[in-house]
Amino acid sequence: MIAADTSTWIAFLEGNQGPDVEALDRALAERQVVMPPPVLTELLSDPKLPSDIVTLLIQIPLVELAVDFWEKAGRLRAKVLARNRKARLGDALIAQSCIHGAIPLLTRDRDFQAFTMAAGLKLLC
Repeated sequence: MIAADTSTWIAFLEGNQGPDVEALDRALAERQVVMPPPVLTELLSDPKLPSDIVTLLIQIPLVELAVDFWEKAGRLRAKVLARNRKARLGDALIAQSCIHGAIPLLTRDRDFQAFTMAAGLKLLC
């Protein structure tokens, strides 16, 4: 199983190229993709998102959140911020979703590097 960040999903949906897009395409074909809830929220926030894309996105299984998810996400973000690194709230929520489930994350966003150092988030591409 893998998850993809919003940056990779946008590149995929726009038909862009790259190793992350190719990996997402393969994983979708093999039904090996799970969706972090914050990524789904970010993607569905686009008022111009075509309905067929909405249908595709909501069919992907969501990463299940643990009971203590919100506490752990807050502590993770605090840990990254304490290292004087950038830690947007959405990124912290996505990272914690993947860390809890030991799910590698496809992304184009370099800000996730801070979560690999702070908590062992596994990044692909």
